[in-house]
Amino acid sequence: MSEKPTNSSYHVTDFRNLTCPIVDVRSPSEFCKGHWPGAINIPLFSDGDREKIGKSYKKESRLKAIFNGLKVTLPNTKKLLEIILQTSTSKERVNKALRIYCWRGGMRSNAFAWLARTIGIKTYLLRGGYKNYRKWVMNQFEADLPIRLIGGKTGTRKTDLLNYINEESIHIIDLEGIANHRGSSFGSLGMEKQPTTQQFENIIAESLYKFYKNNSTEIWIEAESSNLGKCRIPNSLYIKMKNSPILEIIKTKNERVKNLVNIYSKNSQTELKNAVNRISKRLGPQRTKEALTSIERKEWSKACEAMLDYYDKCYEYELEKTKNINSINLSGLSLKLSINKILNEKLNPL
Repeated sequence: MSEKPTNSSYHVTDFRNLTCPIVDVRSPSEFCKGHWPGAINIPLFSDGDREKIGKSYKKESRLKAIFNGLKVTLPNTKKLLEIILQTSTSKERVNKALRIYCWRGGMRSNAFAWLARTIGIKTYLLRGGYKNYRKWVMNQFEADLPIRLIGGKTGTRKTDLLNYINEESIHIIDLEGIANHRGSSFGSLGMEKQPTTQQFENIIAESLYKFYKNNSTEIWIEAESSNLGKCRIPNSLYIKMKNSPILEIIKTKNERVKNLVNIYSKNSQTELKNAVNRISKRLGPQRTKEALTSIERKEWSKACEAMLDYYDKCYEYELEKTKNINSINLSGLSLKLSINKILNEKLNPL
């Protein structure tokens, strides 16, 4: 039975250019903290087993750790082989192959690869493992990036505009969509669970890779604060964002209120009240009371209006720090007409 390639390791760039599935053999908690986007977690050890084996490696010896690892994996070999076979084959693929990585590209990925090759699966290892991938991720934020920010007051549908753009020359990074958070106290309502900051960084880095691959000339990102809920924008990227030109979207207050009602009125009154209470000190007692009373009565427009003044002042304060601004009034325009107007606008150079 052929075992080629035998534990061949590949740099991040070459590894990603292969087309077979990516398997992360680290423990479930390691995977949850952060992983190569799209990777499948087939842990060689549970979290508890990994901790025990790690301790035996540090306190006893490498050989002892290997023996302890074998005690865990050997009874599960049949099940692992079944999962490996299922993961490596599909109707679309003729050749059975897997890309594999662990933390440093060491014992776990090598052991998993050996097991896969015993049943004829080709294996390709990530050189330096996930640790090396993370270095690649953080390096993506160090390059000069042609960023244009999309700004505007709350309710101007900035995210919708970004996601509606379909221009080859413009690469869109939807930070709020990646973070599953809209940035305000209400930002998590109706959204899925947030990724970890590490995984947030990984997904952004992969998006930047697509920007280079597609030969786009500009990157458009919504203007954000440094944190989107629990996710923090990488500092190198955030600094570049703060120094980038802004395209400010202008809409009437009535349009903005209508847009906000469409988004948030679907959530429970309890969730909405909790979001208001989280910013009650900043809203002040009067506006807090108005907002809570309006939510109780399901007077959604009044609830939005009670808070817009606060969010508008926050936006205006941040806007004063920026000089390179293009403002464009899209009041009354559909998404399609808005995009047409934006693309025909003479924007400040990047």
